[in-house]
Parts: sequence; C-alpha cells; structure tokens
Amino acid sequence: MTEALLTRIAEALERLAPPPPVSADLGASPAYVWDGHAIHAVEAFAPVDYALLSGIDAQKSALLDNSRRHAAGHAAHDVLLWGARGTGKSAVVAGVVGQLQAEGQDIALMQCAIDELASLPKLFSLLRGTTRPFILFLDDLGFDDHGAGDARALRSLLQGGTAARPANVRLYVTSNRRHIVPRHLAEQDDPINPRDVIDDKMALSDRFGLSLGFHAIDQDAYVAIVSGYAGKLGLSFDPLEAIQWATQRGSRSGRVAWQYVVELAGRNGLTL
Repeated sequence: MTEALLTRIAEALERLAPPPPVSADLGASPAYVWDGHAIHAVEAFAPVDYALLSGIDAQKSALLDNSRRHAAGHAAHDVLLWGARGTGKSAVVAGVVGQLQAEGQDIALMQCAIDELASLPKLFSLLRGTTRPFILFLDDLGFDDHGAGDARALRSLLQGGTAARPANVRLYVTSNRRHIVPRHLAEQDDPINPRDVIDDKMALSDRFGLSLGFHAIDQDAYVAIVSGYAGKLGLSFDPLEAIQWATQRGSRSGRVAWQYVVELAGRNGLTL
C-alpha cells in the first residue's frame, strides 16, 4: 500500500469523524450549560431579581454570603438546598449569582443535568484551566434504588477523590429531601439491605458544608410573599383571590405566589 493511498484513507476517515466539541469562552458569559461533552454559553441569563425573592430571607442571605466569599477567592462551602417543591431553591441559586454579578463580582453559573454526573471529571478538567470562580448547579438531585454508585462518585468529586472539584468551583445542589434518598427508602425500617443504600447517600449529604432547608409555608406567609412581589411591581391585589389561586393549585409556595403575580401583571398589561 502506497503512502499516497494511506494519506487518502486517513483524510477520508477524518472527514467521516465528527469534529471534537468546542467549548465556550469561560470568561465571556454570566452563565453556562455543560451537556456532558462541551460547555455552552447561556445566551439570555435572566435570573429572578434577588430582592424579589421573599419568604426565604435567612436562606438567601446565607447563600449570598457563602457565594460572595467564593467570588472573592476565600473559603466557601458546597451547598445543599433541600425542601418542599416550589419554595425557591432553584431561583435563589440563580438570583444570588445575578446579584453578585450586578455588584461587579466576576463569578459565573454552570448548570449540569443530573444524568451527566459521570462526565463531571471532564468538566472539572476544563474548569481548572481558568481562575474564574464558578458555581456548579445540580438541580433536583435524587437517586433511584440502584444509585449508590452515583452517590459514591459524587462524594468523591466533592471531597477527597482523585477527580475532586477544582478550588475555583463550588457545587450547589437542590433536592426535595434532606438526605437525597427516595422516599420509600427513607421510610424503610428493614436495616439489612436498603439501610446500606441509605447510609451511602446520607454520607453524601454530609459532604455539604452548608445545608439550607426550604419549608412549606402557611397562609399568612404566602399572602406576605404575594404582597412583597406585587408591591415591588406596583400592583394591588385581593388577598382572598390570592388564597383562592393557591387553593385551586393545591399548594402554597413562593412559586405559586409568583405565578399569581404574573397573572396580575398580565391583567394590567405589564411585561415581566
């Protein structure tokens, strides 16, 4: 086989092979998404205004303080945000990053889907190439009955493993349950088999230096949240109608309060 023929074969193979994914400039955008192969810039990062987040003052203050330390290059915690759905766990993560950016801090959000946990060492190798502080956001974390291996892998990334996260990265993770286990396992009394899985995953929750609980709210707190949102937007509202809105949805939460305010804004011809 001649050298010319070998060259033609090599060139043909190169044309058939997909080009390697190109990641976005890590210093150019306020937020990014990791898809397991490459980093993509978020074209329109528009987090909820930090000041608008109501009813979670202690949680958002603690998260802002921790994030501000990380942005300044000081010691900071990985954070677990746990609790009832719709209580602002995801919104406050983006809101805190947006607040720091508004203050002039050079910090960015990096979101990764839960099903891409196995690719995090590859992401970390890319983030080691920059000194910019990043918040790696894992939303709605939970493991099924066979997720002990995933739990151990994430534990090693948080602390002590050979592929542990770089110093310029902190993980912010949301979960509906404090110990990140399926509900039926959390309620399991048999210590023989499921208990081992529970212990593995509880050991994961212990890796987070800061754990913030977000809890279901009563009617008065719900109305107060609506009032805070509406007041900042210059909207008046009927508390009884706001309560009826929540009753129809079977839930009182910051998310439901915001949805009601969106309804009010639409009625009044406002754009949010």
